[in-house]
Amino acid sequence: MARKGGLSAKFYRETKGVKVSGGQQVTSGTLLTRQGDKWKPGINVVGRMHLTAACDGEVYFTRKKSTFKKEATFINIRPVKQEVKK
Repeated sequence: MARKGGLSAKFYRETKGVKVSGGQQVTSGTLLTRQGDKWKPGINVVGRMHLTAACDGEVYFTRKKSTFKKEATFINIRPVKQEVKK
C-alpha cells in the first residue's frame, strides 16, 4: 500500500539519478541530477546534491581521478555561442 499523499520507497528510487544525457541541449536552471554523490559539478554547473545548469548549452561528462585513486564523474556544460547584436 502506498502512503497517502507521498511516494513509497519503491517509486522513490526511480526519481533519483541523472536526468539528462551527454550531448543533450539544456537551458539555464535545468535539473541535471537528483540526490547523488556519484556526480560532481563541473564547468557551468552549480549545486551539491541536486546539480543544475548555470547557463544554456550542451551537456558533456568527464572523468577524473580524485583522492585515493577514486574516479569521479563531472557533469559540464559547453555554453551556446551568443550572437553579437550590431
